Amino acid sequence: MKSRTTIKDIARALNIHHATVSRALRDHPDVKPETRRLVKEMARKLNYQPNILARNLKMNSTNMIGVIVPEIKHHFFAAVISGIEEVAYQAGYVILVCQSNEQYEREVMNTRALISNKVAGLIVSISQTTQQGEHFRLFQEQGGKIVFFDRVFEEINAPKVVVDDYQGAFEATEHLIRQGRRRIAHIGGTEHISVSLARFRGYRAALEKNGLSFHPDYVVFSGFHESDGQRGMEQLLKLTPRPDALFAVNDPVAVGSYEVIKQAGLKIPDDIAVVGFSNNPISAVVNPPLTTVEQPSYEMGKYAAEILIRMIKSGKDENTESPLVLNTRLIKRASA
Repeated sequence: MKSRTTIKDIARALNIHHATVSRALRDHPDVKPETRRLVKEMARKLNYQPNILARNLKMNSTNMIGVIVPEIKHHFFAAVISGIEEVAYQAGYVILVCQSNEQYEREVMNTRALISNKVAGLIVSISQTTQQGEHFRLFQEQGGKIVFFDRVFEEINAPKVVVDDYQGAFEATEHLIRQGRRRIAHIGGTEHISVSLARFRGYRAALEKNGLSFHPDYVVFSGFHESDGQRGMEQLLKLTPRPDALFAVNDPVAVGSYEVIKQAGLKIPDDIAVVGFSNNPISAVVNPPLTTVEQPSYEMGKYAAEILIRMIKSGKDENTESPLVLNTRLIKRASA
């Protein structure tokens, strides 16, 4: 079997010191451009592949970035992961993706596993049951860098990348008001989660700005899945008078409400108008197509990865006081 080409093989072929080859392959400024060119050409000719494992053991770190999301199947998180991977690949990093499945205990286990694998940093969106952050603090205490996105943990000092959930919810609710709706309900996620609170505040602010009373009975905090939308709508349809519109915390919840509305013999949007949040691909194919709030998920992943990689390379934390806030856009369709 042919042995693996090493840096010393390249050095012998060019009659230079192996330390010079090592620096040239890393584009060190102390090596002349012509020497770097010759080294890289010889590396290609000899089919040299760097021994990443050996390098990582020597440096006690890796070129891996850990990513923890509530669920991979959700289109929003899948798109964020794509954005992260693109930036990581260009920078020479690989990503390890874990899903918490909306369970705090599983999120803790994922974090510990990634720490054991000496990841260079973490990009995290917390589960809907996460209310403590000691597992993240432990990682930081060991010198690890963290960036939160979407569902952020406010008590941890780390950069955060979010969308303007408040403004997106405000515009969605105001759109319903402009369609003549007056009894607008809201199915939220989990009360302690940042995105749930921001979207609820935007919903309530739109009502108050337009002179509509806020009715607590018209608000149900349930969760982020279709089944949560079903349960929430079942509860709302028992009210008298029933809502004539719904703003849902996300598209899966909105789609879940569709089934219950139709089973009750009601029509969308004639009897109840519905608006979601996230512009999941399913929102365009349900009947009727769902009005929703688009959030730039792919770009969110790219920004989160760029921030994390800068921190890893510099060894310094970036702005932790003010999150990076991306704009949303209302997509008007037939459900409202």
